[in-house]
Amino acid sequence: MKPHPIVEDMLGRMTAALNHTLHEFSSIHTGKASPAMVEGVMVDAYGSSMRLKEVAAITTPDSRMIAVQPWDKALIKPVEKAIQMANLGINPAVDGAIIRLPLPDLSRERRQDLVKVIHRLAEEGRVSVRNARRDALDTVKKQEKDGQLSQDDAKRLEKEVQQQTDKFIKDIGDHVAQKEKELLSV
Repeated sequence: MKPHPIVEDMLGRMTAALNHTLHEFSSIHTGKASPAMVEGVMVDAYGSSMRLKEVAAITTPDSRMIAVQPWDKALIKPVEKAIQMANLGINPAVDGAIIRLPLPDLSRERRQDLVKVIHRLAEEGRVSVRNARRDALDTVKKQEKDGQLSQDDAKRLEKEVQQQTDKFIKDIGDHVAQKEKELLSV
């Protein structure tokens, strides 16, 4: 059974909020190398500003190293400079045609700071989910008032909206717990 258009629209917004939150989580490094940590770095290439993933192959040869290999050898210096300017706390080391990014060990204090950042990002995600719920409930109430929805349908939709909201909030909470465990267990 296809969901009601109001619920379908809300689910799209909630999914976008969840995906955005998870993407933000992936940019926080937990001591384990991940291409997502650097792929958004902006590089001055060919007279314009491009994302690193558009001008280079980004790999993780091991859990403590990111390797960046620009497709054009002329971009090695601009890529190195962009990574330094991005203030990631990673010092690039040029090794021929490859730029190696060794990840430093995280101090206990830094891990605690990152946990706080994760909780802030999660709360932003929850707020987006709740905003989508509010908008959906407003639409349901308006359609009920205008006679487009019966009282029973409105109640059913409100219940479904709340169930989906709870599911998305729980998903965000589960990801927070997983990321926090990842950060503090190393």
